Amino acid sequence: MAAIDEYPGEHAAQDPIKLIAVRDTPLSLDEVFTAVGDDAAGGTALFVGTVRNHDGGADVAALGYSCHPSAEAEMRRIAEKVAAEYPVRALAAVHRIGDLGIGDLAVVVAVSCPHRAEAFEACRKLIDDLKQEVPIWKHQRFSDGTDEWVGAC
Repeated sequence: MAAIDEYPGEHAAQDPIKLIAVRDTPLSLDEVFTAVGDDAAGGTALFVGTVRNHDGGADVAALGYSCHPSAEAEMRRIAEKVAAEYPVRALAAVHRIGDLGIGDLAVVVAVSCPHRAEAFEACRKLIDDLKQEVPIWKHQRFSDGTDEWVGAC
C-alpha cells in the first residue's frame, strides 16, 4: 500500500485561493473556471448567481449591489475557512457591485477538489457563507415603482 504523501493531489493545495474579488465590471465565467483549474482535481463545482426578474411575487425591474470596504477581506476569510474544511485544490469567488440588469451575473464562485462530492459540498458552503456573512447589500427596484434593500449578498 502506498503512503498517503505519495498522492498529494488527494489533499488540499498549499495555497488554494486563486481569485477573490469585488468588481464593478461584468463578471467572467471563463476567468473563474480557469482560476480553479488543477490537474489533481477530479471535480469542479461552479455556482453562478444571476439577476432574476422577480422576487417575492413582485416584478424586478433592476437592482444594484453595494458593499462595505471590508467585503473583499470577508470573502477571503470565508474562502480560507472553506479551504480549511475541505480538500480544496483551487477556489475562486467574484461578486459584482453597481447597477445590474435582469440576467446579469451577480456572483460567480467555483471550487475544485480531488472528488466531485467534496467539490459540490465546498462550493455550496462557500456561496452560502458568502451570502450570509459578507457585507454586500442588494437594492431592488420593482416594476411598480417601489424598492427594497436586502442585507448581505
